[in-house]
Amino acid sequence: MEVFESIEQFLEKGGPVLFGIMVTTFILWALIVERFIYFNLFHKEVVEKVRKKWEQRSDRKSWEARRVRDQLISDVRLNTTFGLGMIATMVALCPMLGLLGTVTGMVEVFDVMAITGSSNPRAMAGGVSKATIPTMSGMVAALSGLYFSVRLQRHAHKEVLAAADHLELEH
Repeated sequence: MEVFESIEQFLEKGGPVLFGIMVTTFILWALIVERFIYFNLFHKEVVEKVRKKWEQRSDRKSWEARRVRDQLISDVRLNTTFGLGMIATMVALCPMLGLLGTVTGMVEVFDVMAITGSSNPRAMAGGVSKATIPTMSGMVAALSGLYFSVRLQRHAHKEVLAAADHLELEH
């Protein structure tokens, strides 16, 4: 229960935008985990099905055979790259939400200054924390997701090339 109280306090200090960053980060990591599960459990089956379809063809020389090969490679590409665009979008969205938190926190600081008529540091502390915590959180979420986003994109590209190598054309 102490963990949940700490998280709740952190979310309160960071303001409402921090909740949006948290939700975005959970979605980001759910998509990343899903892609790792796909590559570790299902990708080999997809490539094997494509390879079998290609090997069942008697014609591997004609223009039509080349188009069928392109279609099979495209099927592998669609399966391997599924969700990678959304992961990249979530990575880009996290710092933007952090910036939104910065702006809303600074607006709160200026509201305090306008209401009190002074620059009392104690009065402004809440707004300053609501300005800095979302910025930090958005950047940490983006950096953690960026590494895996790039890694997954490279792995997907490599797997598509490997699948294409399995589908040999006859000359």
